Amino acid sequence: MSDQHPAPVAVIGAGITGLTLAHLLDRQGIPVRVYEAQSRPGGAIRTSREGGFLIEHGPNSAQDTTPLLHQLFAGLGIADQLEYASPAAKNRYVVRDGKLHAVPLGPPALLGTRLFSGAAKLRLLAEPFVRRSDPDQDEDLAHFVERRLGREFLDYAIDPFVSGVFAGLPEKLSVKSAFPRLWELEQRYGSLIKGAILGARERRKRQDQSKQSAQSFSFREGLQTLTDALVRALGDKVHTGVPLQVLRKTPEGFALELANHPEVVRARAVVLTIPAHGYEGLELGFDCTAARQALAQIYYPPVAVVFCGYRRSPLDHPLEGFGFLVPCRENRQILGSLWNSSLFGGRAPEGGLALTVFVGGSRQPEHALWPEDKLLGVVADELRELLGLRERPDYQALFRWPRAIPQYQVGHQRLMEAVEACEVQHPGLYLGGNFRGGISVADCVKSAHVLANRVAGAVAG
Repeated sequence: MSDQHPAPVAVIGAGITGLTLAHLLDRQGIPVRVYEAQSRPGGAIRTSREGGFLIEHGPNSAQDTTPLLHQLFAGLGIADQLEYASPAAKNRYVVRDGKLHAVPLGPPALLGTRLFSGAAKLRLLAEPFVRRSDPDQDEDLAHFVERRLGREFLDYAIDPFVSGVFAGLPEKLSVKSAFPRLWELEQRYGSLIKGAILGARERRKRQDQSKQSAQSFSFREGLQTLTDALVRALGDKVHTGVPLQVLRKTPEGFALELANHPEVVRARAVVLTIPAHGYEGLELGFDCTAARQALAQIYYPPVAVVFCGYRRSPLDHPLEGFGFLVPCRENRQILGSLWNSSLFGGRAPEGGLALTVFVGGSRQPEHALWPEDKLLGVVADELRELLGLRERPDYQALFRWPRAIPQYQVGHQRLMEAVEACEVQHPGLYLGGNFRGGISVADCVKSAHVLANRVAGAVAG
């Protein structure tokens, strides 16, 4: 049996990219349907309230890097629920020699910080005189940073930052693919320092923000506010619990066979916004071998997320800041901690404390898979040593992401070329998701806009 009301566009995957894309097409009057394998939409974004605490199972915040976000919020009617991080969020910490050190926010703070040695600070002065790399070389981030800024800056600035953003390793990530802005600064200006100064002026003209200076935001009831609003706007166009099993080409476009869905879905265009590993069990009725082989090479490390909530803070001092990150050289058992109740209101009862600890990633993937009692015990030990937290939380939750964040490793650009070739070979087929175009919420919204323009043009034509 075939779908009696076929839509020109079928979107596979109801994460932030798929939902935003479908919403943009719907607003243009293009019939669209969204099909999600899981029982709930939203992808990695999920918020819950337990015991007086607001808990994020996946990402805890997003960054205000593009006006497209505000256009989306206004169109969904949720702009009044937007909440920016508190001023304390500018305070970020990195562990060195077992103690928390504030990340310097400017040249005066850099001169006075103990996070970096005097020799490391002097090394930064040489950065404008370091030669550009070969633009055809796909350099790993560690080599790039050590070459331009020195080893200590790599160890105590970039390494912890990468573990916080990608749960990744700078030795593995491609600077060109994972941090294209850094690569562009070197290629265009010949210097990161010079480029940061001149690039800031250009961003102001575009009304964009750098990811380093952009404000963090969420919503009063958490990030799921956004995906819930998208689902409400799309209404019955979103179908859940229907994994795509078979995708075939037809003279009119495509035919889709989905589990738990009695009808064959027909569409002129199909947009896949599933993770790279989501293609493993998918049967394709046409040749896309090179792209599938490329996607199979994208690594997603496991990450364990541990939420700790205290109805009354057991500390004799407030935690005022975004949180802390742990460099690899410190040889500790966690990647870092985010201080939820310092960032946003309503995350804990009045006078309470809420924080989230991250374990595993590419650095220590086996740690994310530890038995629950061992993992929670290690987290308790680390928080006691680093923050002085000696009491057990009033509420604690563990969320495991067996395949958390796609790693844009050296060679990623070549993999994406195979994906692009598949799209060229099969007009009407589009492959999206956060393995392409960036991993952040803002990146996904930008990617959705790019996809919407491509799809709308093709369907209209």
